[in-house]
Amino acid sequence: MTRKKIGILGGNFNPVHHAHLMMADQVAQRLQLDKVWLMPEYLPPHIDEKSTIPAEHRVKMLELAIANNPHLELSLLEIERKGKSYTFDSLSFLTKQYPDTDFYFIIGSDMVDYLSKWYKIDELVKLVTFVAIKRTSEVTKSLYPVIWLESPLMPISSTLIREMFSQNIDPTYLLPQSVLDYIKENKLYSHKVL
Repeated sequence: MTRKKIGILGGNFNPVHHAHLMMADQVAQRLQLDKVWLMPEYLPPHIDEKSTIPAEHRVKMLELAIANNPHLELSLLEIERKGKSYTFDSLSFLTKQYPDTDFYFIIGSDMVDYLSKWYKIDELVKLVTFVAIKRTSEVTKSLYPVIWLESPLMPISSTLIREMFSQNIDPTYLLPQSVLDYIKENKLYSHKVL
């Protein structure tokens, strides 16, 4: 019986944008994965906690963004579990739940340097394969196994998009139109930069 191959792109998705979607789609195609699950975190595990909009809005924007892409699905594991979203906890659960599946966790190349600081990283690398998207031509040496993938670079960030909203500039073409319409209808970023 062949094992399934599932990619996971975790994040705050505040809001989801085209760089997130392209990364997920490119990894799905280049590694010939069955799917990539976009997994919004409930609470970021970082020490410097970021403020974020309620999970229901981030989930709805993700649903709109991936509606027409057969490679991408939404995983609400961390939202439903609540609490801080540690990758180790999520992968421990998923590998027990799906013993016939190999998981690939997608990160930007800038995150490779920080892997040593991840919660229970030595146990985590036994559960998942890390896939790093090259953001520059330089490949960082890592103490941990990482698959490096080339992908077109899109210098878009959620922070940039929120800043544009705070300046009353529409981030047209930086995120799906359906997501932009949802943000405007719900006045999500119109008052201040989060």
